[in-house]
Amino acid sequence: MLVVMQSHATDEQVRAVCERIAQLGLRAHPIPGAGRTAVGITGNSGAIDTGSLESMPGVAECIPVSKPYKLVSRDVKEENSLVRVPAPAGDVIFGGKDVGIVAGPCAVETREQALTIAERVRAAGARLFRGGAYKPRTSPYSFQGLAEEGLKILAEVRDRFGMGIVTEAVDNESLDLVEKYADVIQIGARNMQNFSLLKRAGRARKPVLLKRGMSATLDEFLMAAEYIVSEGNYNVILCERGVRTFTDHTRNTLDLSVIPAVQRLSHLPIVVDPSHGTGRRNKVLPLSRAAVAAGADGILVEVHHDPDRALSDGPQSILPEEFNVLVTEVRAIAAVLGRTVN
Repeated sequence: MLVVMQSHATDEQVRAVCERIAQLGLRAHPIPGAGRTAVGITGNSGAIDTGSLESMPGVAECIPVSKPYKLVSRDVKEENSLVRVPAPAGDVIFGGKDVGIVAGPCAVETREQALTIAERVRAAGARLFRGGAYKPRTSPYSFQGLAEEGLKILAEVRDRFGMGIVTEAVDNESLDLVEKYADVIQIGARNMQNFSLLKRAGRARKPVLLKRGMSATLDEFLMAAEYIVSEGNYNVILCERGVRTFTDHTRNTLDLSVIPAVQRLSHLPIVVDPSHGTGRRNKVLPLSRAAVAAGADGILVEVHHDPDRALSDGPQSILPEEFNVLVTEVRAIAAVLGRTVN
């Protein structure tokens, strides 16, 4: 259910509606819009008697929301949500006219490695740095990340180069530390339906970048985002990173068709990870161009100065000089669409 407020409704009237919803044993989610505020209602198991709400001062109408994902649906909020990521060198906004670029290694391996890559990608124009301190791996014998030591290295990257930090949490315990050190909490594909982790991310005070599961449908993807938003964290960035199919020429099949599909159904921004989406270095640049052309709000790219010796995902990591070319080409394509790269 959605309570649409009148354009001239006051903050006190919105607050009174939220209090009334709480009295009904339900949960209110105020959603400010460009012209008016709406209040989403969750927690109901059946139809809601809207009479007492529709008669309240400042209320325009009550609208049923048919989608199972209530709060991330365009039925609730027609205009795009803007997710602002703070960075010392300037905030990066996803969901507007800007295209954000996040670059860095798959995993933080050493202090020297992280600082070397950060210097190169920052010089090329990236303002957000990705790097895993915790790495969920298929094999228990693979490199699992440096944990808090890796987070401390990422914090040094922020201080030295003015970049915001994007890094993954793999469980509730690691999320506590990631929230302390990072600017964006990443929930990886393997954890897209880890519902306790999604709820914990929903209680965090940092933006969340949610990756699509490798076998997830669009509805499942949006329902995972709903878990986060329903807990009160409305700063969610969706990420397409490829799905598992029968193809044998790439690691995954990068589903760029999901970009306009998401944008039709949801107000949340969506970015693309062509590195995991292909698993092949020579495919990252062309699919980065394609992602921006398809309307993505940003790209997430793995960059390594010595990928042949990388401890994680070396074959899909591009070299810093290739990243320079990528930024130049993406800027040119964004300009054609009336957008800019930040």
